[in-house]
Amino acid sequence: MFGLSAAVRVYLAKEPADMRKSFDGLSALVAGALQLDPLSGHLFVFINRRRDRIKILYWDRDGLAVWAKRLERGTFRVPHATDGRVEMTTAELAALLAGIDLNTARRRVRYSRPGTPPQHSENIAPTLQHAST
Repeated sequence: MFGLSAAVRVYLAKEPADMRKSFDGLSALVAGALQLDPLSGHLFVFINRRRDRIKILYWDRDGLAVWAKRLERGTFRVPHATDGRVEMTTAELAALLAGIDLNTARRRVRYSRPGTPPQHSENIAPTLQHAST
């Protein structure tokens, strides 16, 4: 889908968005509802009320870009969120777009450097930290 580095963060808006919104409307949602900078280079994901359409807003070096997908059948399974947004990894975004239910997926234990918080959404079991000796 995208050639994304690990430094790119993905934010999924908890509240459904009006899919008639484009660059300016989605930028206003990022700044207002998510309280983030739309020009940060991160991905901002919005889903409609029926969960059959998704839009991703991102800054592409010299301007805003919008990526959209409409499902012909089925719905996107949105992860549970307690805040106004869910921070996801790029792998979790790819799974969401592929139709995988992130609420029932389990993350396998992986190594992460001490002092570096793992990137995961609230609904997926966190990775275990490496015990320093």
